[in-house]
Amino acid sequence: MNGLPSAVPELALALALAWGAGIRVYAVLFLCGLAGRMAWIDLPGHLSLLSHPLVLGASGFMLVVEFLADKVPWIDSIWDAVHTFIRIPVGAALVTMLFSDGSAAVSAAAAILGGAVAAGAHFAKAGARSSINLSPEPFSNWAASLTEDALVPTGLWLAVAHPAAFLVLLVAATVAALLMLRWIWGGLRAIVGRLR
Repeated sequence: MNGLPSAVPELALALALAWGAGIRVYAVLFLCGLAGRMAWIDLPGHLSLLSHPLVLGASGFMLVVEFLADKVPWIDSIWDAVHTFIRIPVGAALVTMLFSDGSAAVSAAAAILGGAVAAGAHFAKAGARSSINLSPEPFSNWAASLTEDALVPTGLWLAVAHPAAFLVLLVAATVAALLMLRWIWGGLRAIVGRLR
């Protein structure tokens, strides 16, 4: 129990990286790299790789592409479908990079945790956005996209500045997502029905 308070900041950062990667993977990569490059934070583990100019350039370019793709109804759903195979592994990799100085067991556990959190965030986002796309007007889609654009940097900042608060909010968001699962599932079924 004595180690718990000192582990809270590292746990919060790990969960924020995975959660953010599940929603806006390139924003997480770019913002973490930029924060390290500008010396706003000291990136732990192998996360310092994100501050390399080539990685910053690639993640910054993809951040712009993702920002634009996410504003167009149905394109955003295609983007989300393709990124199922990107967001989850990147979430796992980021958490593994954070705990890279640990044992093989710690790295494996970090990968599992990171992948699970990224998957949960990704499927909640993709499912909700698919349901929103059923609405004939584009404004709800734009509002959801802009909310996600703001949530990820806010979550990353909160995890660094106020880790305990981030953890409480993440638990609350997870509970809310689980409660919304029925609504999200209905939206996904409706989309599959339209595609047939």
